Amino acid sequence: MGAMLEIFQNFEQVAARFAPLVLIVPGLVAIIVGLFIWLGGLCFRRLLVALVGAIAGGICGFFLISRNFISTALVAGLAALIAIIFERLIITILLAALATAFGLAILLGPYIQAENPLNLGKIVNQDSTVTTGQSIEILKAYAIEFIGRIKSTLAGSRMPLHRWAIIAALAVIFTIAGFWLWRLASALCYAALGTLLIFAGMILLLLYKGSAPITKIAAGTSFYAAVFIGMTAFGTVEQLLLCRYEERKSKRKKRADKDNQDSVQTTRSWRNA
Repeated sequence: MGAMLEIFQNFEQVAARFAPLVLIVPGLVAIIVGLFIWLGGLCFRRLLVALVGAIAGGICGFFLISRNFISTALVAGLAALIAIIFERLIITILLAALATAFGLAILLGPYIQAENPLNLGKIVNQDSTVTTGQSIEILKAYAIEFIGRIKSTLAGSRMPLHRWAIIAALAVIFTIAGFWLWRLASALCYAALGTLLIFAGMILLLLYKGSAPITKIAAGTSFYAAVFIGMTAFGTVEQLLLCRYEERKSKRKKRADKDNQDSVQTTRSWRNA
């Protein structure tokens, strides 16, 4: 985890100079959306699946087809409709992707090489806050650097074969779970995704406060991993219980409405006779 931790800690130092808007707004949005998904994702799965489809379609439409707002919106809407139709498939793919991403983060980390570090020392040594535009450009630079190192590590095949086998097994296991234990897999997927967003939002807000959250997480990896697993487990169980109650209540309401309609029709038929 040395090179990966170096990237994150370097980013942590630079982020202390970021414009507040770049950290506070995304941090608050991530926490609010994360709480919603963590505790109620299964109850609003169609809405969330449509949202995921729209975001993915919008990104693909913007970068691959045309940077026109209308065409991007059309592609996003079409992707949302497809996501609703193939809801189970989308959830299964998302769950398998999360499992694979976590596996890569844990197993690939030690093999990421610290090559060509970013030269951002001037910004780190400044006493004043950088502008919003500069903050966004620095974020892009770190994203490109991080993705580039992962790509070079994957292309160089520095990771042993048995670790690749573990990552492949995770993808296969969670794909099968998505098809055969769909309700449980959906709750687990939403709980893990919500927890991840909450963690990311808290990190952004703490970066703004200058509390060095990345360094603290690195120093207490086991503790924070246990917190993440605990939150994911709680969110999964809570969604399975709460959303089952909501589904039963909805079914009872539909049955009662149907009985009332049948009763009204019977009364009308009796009067007409």
